[in-house]
Amino acid sequence: MTTSDRVKTLAEDLRRYNTYENYLITLAITDGDYVGEDIEGYRVVANGDNVIEVASREIVDEVFLVLDDQRKNEIIEYAEQFAQMGVIVHVNIDLLDHLGAGYQREVTQIGNHYALSVAPRFFDFNKLVMKRIIDIVGAIVGLMITAVVMLFIAPAVKLESPGPLIFKQKRVGKNGRYFYIYKVRSMYQDAEARKAELMEKNEMKGFMFKMTDDPRITKVGKFIRSTSIDELPQFWNVLKGDMSLVGTRPPTVDEFKQYEARHKRRLSMKPGLTGLWQVSGRSNIEDFEEVVRLDCEYIDNWSIQLDIQIILKTVVVIFKKVGSK
Repeated sequence: MTTSDRVKTLAEDLRRYNTYENYLITLAITDGDYVGEDIEGYRVVANGDNVIEVASREIVDEVFLVLDDQRKNEIIEYAEQFAQMGVIVHVNIDLLDHLGAGYQREVTQIGNHYALSVAPRFFDFNKLVMKRIIDIVGAIVGLMITAVVMLFIAPAVKLESPGPLIFKQKRVGKNGRYFYIYKVRSMYQDAEARKAELMEKNEMKGFMFKMTDDPRITKVGKFIRSTSIDELPQFWNVLKGDMSLVGTRPPTVDEFKQYEARHKRRLSMKPGLTGLWQVSGRSNIEDFEEVVRLDCEYIDNWSIQLDIQIILKTVVVIFKKVGSK
C-alpha cells in the first residue's frame, strides 16, 4: 500500500530483491484511483477509500505500508484496521534514507520504544563473545611469555637508564574511553617532557608523532622496539578488557584532542595490540589519514578470520623486524 509517487520504486524494489516471491502481490494506491492498472507487473486492486473493504473480503496475509512519514495519523489508522483483521502489518521507515548506502540500519527495541538504528557496521554479539574468549586465552599465554622475557630484559633496561621498568601512559580507547596502557620503558625518563621540543622533526602528517632516530630512545629501547618486546605488558590491558589482541591503535590524549569528528570512527572498536595498520608497514606510513583509512577498513571488514590472519602476519612482521622504529 503506497502513493502514486512511490509505487514505481516500490514495485521495482520488490521485483529486484525477490521480496515475497512466493506470494501473490497486489497494490493499493491511496492518492488516486488506479484500480485495474498494471504497474511493473503488479495489479492495483484498491485505492485509499476502499482498501479496507477490499482487504476484508480478499485473501490478505501481510500488508506493507509505504507512506509519507508526515501522515502519521493516517498510517496509524490503516495499521490498526489491518491489525484488527489479524493481518501482519509492516510499516516503512525511511527517516534516515538520506544517509546513503554507506551505513547499516536495523530496528531496535529500547524499553517500550522501537527505533531505527544506523551505524557504519553492526556486529554479531556471538562473534564478539568469541573475540573476547580469544583475547582472554591469548592474553594469558602472552603474559606467561612476558614473565619469562622480563627475566632477561628487566636488568638491561634498569642498568642503562634509571627509572621504572614499566611505562604507564594514558590513552584513549573505544568510543573515547580513557585507560592506561603499559609498556616496557624504552625511553629516558624525561621523554614526555622533551617531546614538545622535537615536534618540528615529526615525520608524520597529522595527529601522530614519529621520528627516525628519536634521541629519547635508549639503546636497549631500540632493541625492544624493533622486536616489539616493549609491547608485551599490553597483554595485561587485553586481559583487563581495555584492549583486544587485534584492533586499532589507541591514540594519546593529546592526539585525540586534535581529532576531527570523522577521525573518532577509528575508535568505534576496542583498540588492539596489533592491527591492520601494524602489518601494513607502520613505519612506512607517514600520513595519519592513511592510518585512519586502514583502521576503518579493518572495522568495516572485521571477522574472526581477519583477526587470525592479522595475528599470523604480526608474527611474521616481528621476526622480520619490518616496520618497527
